[in-house]
Amino acid sequence: MKTFCGRANPTTGALDWVEESEEYDYHQEIARSCYADMLHDHDRNEKYYQGIRAAVARVKARGEKVVILDIGTGTGLLSMMAVTAGADFCYAVEVFKPMAEAAQRIVEKNGFSDKIKIINKHSTDVTVGPEGDMQMKANVLITELFDTELIGEGALPSYEHAHQNLVQDGCEAVPHRATVYAQLVESELLWSWAQLQPVEVEGARCLVPPPDVGRCAGAHSVCDIQLSQVSPNSFTPLGPLCTMFRVDFSKPVSSAFQSHSSQFVAQSSGRAQVVLSWWDLDMDPSGSIVCTMAPSWTYPQPKMGPWRDHWMQSVYFLPVESRVTEGEELSLTVCHDDYSLWYSLRSPPSRPCCTCQAHLVWTRPRFGELNDRQRTESYVSALRSVLREDSVCLSVSDGSLLPVFARMLGAKKVLCVELLEMRPDQLTSNDLGEQISVLMGEPYFSTSLLPWHSLFFWYCRTALAGLLRPSATILPCSATLHMVAVEFQDLWRIRAPCGTCEGFDVTPMDEMVQQSLDFRESREAEPHPLWEYPCRALTQSTAIMTFDFTQCVPQQPISSQGLLIGCCHGVALWMEYHLTNDITVSAGLIGPISEQGDCEWSRHRKQGVYFFRSPWESSGDGRAAVSYSFTFEPSSGDIKMDFSIESQ
Repeated sequence: MKTFCGRANPTTGALDWVEESEEYDYHQEIARSCYADMLHDHDRNEKYYQGIRAAVARVKARGEKVVILDIGTGTGLLSMMAVTAGADFCYAVEVFKPMAEAAQRIVEKNGFSDKIKIINKHSTDVTVGPEGDMQMKANVLITELFDTELIGEGALPSYEHAHQNLVQDGCEAVPHRATVYAQLVESELLWSWAQLQPVEVEGARCLVPPPDVGRCAGAHSVCDIQLSQVSPNSFTPLGPLCTMFRVDFSKPVSSAFQSHSSQFVAQSSGRAQVVLSWWDLDMDPSGSIVCTMAPSWTYPQPKMGPWRDHWMQSVYFLPVESRVTEGEELSLTVCHDDYSLWYSLRSPPSRPCCTCQAHLVWTRPRFGELNDRQRTESYVSALRSVLREDSVCLSVSDGSLLPVFARMLGAKKVLCVELLEMRPDQLTSNDLGEQISVLMGEPYFSTSLLPWHSLFFWYCRTALAGLLRPSATILPCSATLHMVAVEFQDLWRIRAPCGTCEGFDVTPMDEMVQQSLDFRESREAEPHPLWEYPCRALTQSTAIMTFDFTQCVPQQPISSQGLLIGCCHGVALWMEYHLTNDITVSAGLIGPISEQGDCEWSRHRKQGVYFFRSPWESSGDGRAAVSYSFTFEPSSGDIKMDFSIESQ
């Protein structure tokens, strides 16, 4: 059955009514999931397997039958490991129906149907007894309920319920315990994602944030990133790596509020701003089998650190920055409820809450973008070159500082359209008072996901055409969509089929994911912050198409075709905005590609990534080519892309 769904179009700003299959939402969930990433994580799988073997052996040594409860089984991989290790029976719980069905097919394909029962329920709904989902309580509890913050997926309530209702007292648990670590640091880079900094606009004139913004504790949410891609040169440790708390999963677990403190002596002077955090899993009681989330720069050989995207590292911003002095005794406190953590230094550990509204409007990358001095200088220089004493300016962007910059630079009148409150086509000449001489935008819109969604500025400019002076300046005057073929160091894993994982056939999962990708997603690019995911450029940057903002959106499509030579995982796509004829701001590559193909990407915007099903296979003389075709459809604002492999 199909239904009509209203979807806000991020490019045109219109509400589009589209016909969608009732299966669309779960296909999208599967296509964008990280199941493949987890199965490609050999370090995780190996450590789990070792821990499971050890737990099964300990139960058997006591002369007991081994009954497993596997919560969040996913593909059933851990249950199959348990049966292979000698478990007598496994109850594998999976709440997501498509995944539970795939797990059933995988279990059958590997010949474990008689020893593994897939239960398609939330673990808190599972019953025990002769007529229940489980005939008896388990004596081994296996789970993979963790996220980057450890407890953000509800691990604590699930463990709490399992110990009360589903497992025996004194059960074995894999993992056995988790340990959370934290380190206090000073970092101008990371702090720029939390607080708006003073901005120098015109000589000695400086834009200073309002006091309530500076005093605000910020949003209560973790910033999860690939900390391995943040150079140690970008921060100064103010203290040692602290063990904040441990959770023993083999014993009853509480989801109630708790706080833990760690005392240490400051090892250097500086501004306490940020807490870096990650966790380890001990797969056995002795702690001899450890799966760590530590960033790669903590390893003696950083390249030996395992890569994973389903578990990263956490950055927490302190409510206020404070000075610390080398040798000072400090106490770092972490608090957690059933789903989240927060940190404090010296001050009482109250939950952070945004009181200035800015943290509710601007994301962490957006704060970083607004604090980017080089980027600000480009916009200020561009504005200075186009503004006159009689300039009447209209800004079209979400939460932009451009209106303030324009006024500080001497514009006669500055108006601002906040798209969250008013659409441009609702403006009239009565609202403005006089015609606009400078229409400006970064452009930035909170609804944008893919690079070309910012073309909403073009549609706004078109809607406002009747309110502009004939000689009006449009800033930026144009934008160009760029593309480069890339070979990812690790990101390719999230879309690569697994086939066999640790000796088990998981092709039904591959087929399920591919079916969902074929439903729609494989024909679309997806957003990724490429500064977190190293890749090697295999071609030079190519300008695919240019959008002229000095003109209205055309009636006819814009098309582009060409060839890319090489062998790659896919292409990266981004926009470059031409503020004036000689000032350009890139939302993608921010430096030249090195001879080795190394790329430096903007930290502020996500780039588009179009993954190919498999890397191109070289043939003949070792060369291959992909022909590409891009078409911009003005009616929908979509950019349709098509790629086909050709032998050279």
